[in-house]
Amino acid sequence: MGIIEKMRLDGKAAFVTGGARGIGKQIAVALAEAGSDVAIVDVDIEEAQKTASDIAQRNGRKTIAIKTDVTKPEEVAAMMKEIQDTFGKLDAAFCNAGICMNVPCEEMTYEQWKKVIDINLSGVFLTAQAAAKQMVKQGYGSIINTASMSAHIVNVPQPQCSYNASKAGVIQLTKSMAIELAKRGVRVNCISPGYIGTELTLNSPSLKPLIEQWNAMAPMGRMGKPEELQSIAVYLAGDTSSFTTGSDFIIDGAFTCF
Repeated sequence: MGIIEKMRLDGKAAFVTGGARGIGKQIAVALAEAGSDVAIVDVDIEEAQKTASDIAQRNGRKTIAIKTDVTKPEEVAAMMKEIQDTFGKLDAAFCNAGICMNVPCEEMTYEQWKKVIDINLSGVFLTAQAAAKQMVKQGYGSIINTASMSAHIVNVPQPQCSYNASKAGVIQLTKSMAIELAKRGVRVNCISPGYIGTELTLNSPSLKPLIEQWNAMAPMGRMGKPEELQSIAVYLAGDTSSFTTGSDFIIDGAFTCF
């Protein structure tokens, strides 16, 4: 069997949080194209259902949409039960849901700070923890968390201290879980995307004016595309990455190199 065939995900099952749109959607598409069944997990159930239906029609994979607030343990537990009832197992978990608030640190309310941390860090922990429990029982599995290049640098000119802190936490959470689970067959890695041109970013009134400045600073002179994160997700979800755990993959067009 050649390397391309080995990278296939046929017979596997995965979930993607924040999977209805943007980066999460493109990851879900990639996993399905590689052969995996996929659960699209999102608070926006209507958009999640559209994404799941589109993936099923295009790839013939079993897809489901699950409405879940990743900050609520009881909803995460219900999500995992539905995944187990539908797929009978879980091979890969892509803990991706996240938000950003551009608020100066001295003006940020505690509620704003807490919302970002709850979704970006606690939400990743809760969903990764739920996946880990199932994977430990199975004796195998791959957890992939979405961090950010913002865990490595301080983005300018936008003020986003809560986002940067949450994503730095995701990296250390990833490494810590990887060490704890390494001898039990479960791998944990994260990806740290740079500026990615999702529909939300490109159409955001607050971010749109900054894109020209970001591109001027970027070594490649442009933002990344969500599709440019697909191959690393398929690699990490599959068996060819069997010796890869505790790693953070920076995919930023060399933005953090200076």
